[in-house]
Amino acid sequence: MSSARQLPSNESLSLGTAEERALRVQLAACYRIFDLLGWTEYIFNHITLRVPGPERHFLINPFGLWYSEVTASSLVKIDLDGNVIGNSEWPVNKAGFVIHSAIHAARPDAHCIMHTHTTAGVAVACQEQGLSANNFYGSQLHDRVAYHDFEGISVELDERPRLVKSLGTRNVMVLRNHGLIVCGSSVPEALRRMLNVQRACEVQLAAEASGKPITEISPETCERAAMQGEAFDPDGYGSRLFTAFLRRIDRIDPSYRD
Repeated sequence: MSSARQLPSNESLSLGTAEERALRVQLAACYRIFDLLGWTEYIFNHITLRVPGPERHFLINPFGLWYSEVTASSLVKIDLDGNVIGNSEWPVNKAGFVIHSAIHAARPDAHCIMHTHTTAGVAVACQEQGLSANNFYGSQLHDRVAYHDFEGISVELDERPRLVKSLGTRNVMVLRNHGLIVCGSSVPEALRRMLNVQRACEVQLAAEASGKPITEISPETCERAAMQGEAFDPDGYGSRLFTAFLRRIDRIDPSYRD
């Protein structure tokens, strides 16, 4: 698991190891970042993060809190069967459990999973062509996006194997007619991917709305752009971006650390 900023000393918060406490702060911060960016769906949708240990327990938002209310201590820890680990006064949204538990169980590399219903993301998910590679952001996702057909609200456990099969080894998936999913080895990596796919959707819709012809990018150039983006990421810009967001939300409201 990647390191995160440490939770300030707090005798009332005794939630696992120091690493888990730090990860709780990081995940709670990410919910505040999503709120800042407007990537929220009221009290719905989820960002989950695995905690240390072989059991693949993961943290999820309490069902009923706005993203702006999520804190490190309010995050709920559950197992792959949806059982709450420890104590929590909040329930867990079954739809979030079904999607996220399926991927956490099947992909040991997917420590952080993000699912959104942004207007741009759902709009592109409704398009037959899916995500276009014909813009700066979309080109970096060339041949790296999975698709999963809509089966209704994701509350049926038997959908999990099909979700996993659709995703395969990719880290970005369009849930057709539904929304977006990204995976990452850490919160910063997943956030960087979500920013990229969200911007790709926004630019695609804006370009189409202009009514002007869209210049196509060759598959060879798209692949070059995708490889350049992947090569650039190890430099740490995902972590730098996340740290920059932390400075902003700390100025707005640091209560996510509680």
